[in-house]
Amino acid sequence: MAGRLPGRSVATSGGNLVGLVGRDRFRRARLGTLLGAGGLVLATLTQVGAASATRPVRSPTPSGTPSAAPVATPGSESRATFAATSSPAPSASIGKGEGVLQVLTFQGYVEYGGASSRVNWLAPFERESGCVVKLDRVRTSEEMAARFARGGYDVLSAAPDLAGLLVAQGKVAPLDTALVADYRRIPKRLRELPGLREDGKVYGIPYLWGVNQVIREGNGPQGPLALYGKASAAIRNSPLSIADAALALRETRPQLKIKDPFQLTPAQLDAAVRLLAEGEGPDRVYWDGSLDLVRALSAEQVRIAQVLPYHLDLFRRAGRPMKALKGVPATGWVDSWMLAARPASPNCAYRWLSWMSSARAQRPAAAWTGLAPANPEACDGRGRRMCEVYQVRDNRRLRDVLFAARPARDCGGLGGECTDYADWAERWKKLLTSAEPGKTEISG
Repeated sequence: MAGRLPGRSVATSGGNLVGLVGRDRFRRARLGTLLGAGGLVLATLTQVGAASATRPVRSPTPSGTPSAAPVATPGSESRATFAATSSPAPSASIGKGEGVLQVLTFQGYVEYGGASSRVNWLAPFERESGCVVKLDRVRTSEEMAARFARGGYDVLSAAPDLAGLLVAQGKVAPLDTALVADYRRIPKRLRELPGLREDGKVYGIPYLWGVNQVIREGNGPQGPLALYGKASAAIRNSPLSIADAALALRETRPQLKIKDPFQLTPAQLDAAVRLLAEGEGPDRVYWDGSLDLVRALSAEQVRIAQVLPYHLDLFRRAGRPMKALKGVPATGWVDSWMLAARPASPNCAYRWLSWMSSARAQRPAAAWTGLAPANPEACDGRGRRMCEVYQVRDNRRLRDVLFAARPARDCGGLGGECTDYADWAERWKKLLTSAEPGKTEISG
């Protein structure tokens, strides 16, 4: 159950945040009426500043989305045989759409105009493809895995912790990237991440990505270990946050011989969890949503936090003197679109993959979620600010980010004996349950 934050008023500059977000073209005023003026910024942040580990607050999923174009007849020309094979041959074009496409994604990743008539990149796809989208949205990878296991979906947007599992289990199909129009516009660094490729085959189309960074207000310890001291701190509530602790140890304890912070031996995992546990205290916050994170920072419950670049940008625009710590290596993640192993509507699915890789779809998605678009062509108009915040066009920045891959026993295919994601999840659960009484644990 979520811990309750102290009932302190938002700091003075929080009023500036309210005004700033009030001018955001994507704000959701109805949430502000529920939380009051001081809560408007927090509610809006949850919607606009969400990420893979910071899903927007769940909104009603439509039972069906109207299409402005004639729907193709189900049972028409299909490429289902292609999708089910393990070694597909490149095809010149996509066949006629089957009529209905079943999509599984995170809250906020696909918008149909329910929150705002100006936030809708689903309707143009339906209009141009003739495929009606049946949309199912979740908040976490765990919920997505459970839904996908029931079957019936054609495509899903998977985070790296789930993507690697689906590839290993054969539950997603290798992709014919020749059918994805903008695939080559996505930087090679993102296209060739280990979690999206196996045996020379491509399994994911990068969509949105984020970076973890450490910020603080005022003076205090600097460097890789600053987040893990006894000072009040906010850390992202995810087993993959163990990788950030491992990365700090890679910089400060070379004798551990940590190479990839997402592929750890048992001894390396022990050291990373121990570092996290050493900083435990009544003011430690583990956050899921932007609402909780910004409330903790605004109320000055914590002075140092693991955040997204979007959060830092928002505080700076509001006049809050937050600073990013220097000399702290960054981890990140990429959420990607994947094709079910045996989709009922493979042609509509490929039209969807092509659409979601385009700048037309990624531009509004980046602006709405507060994440970076994988396609740099989306860095104008609505997408410009997020591209600047995440330095999307800076190839050096991309090279510096250590993007997540699912921890695996075989060390990500590199050989050796590592711990897998189940080990990480169990250690993370124990870390939270062993917290001191009164410590804030936020679960969404």
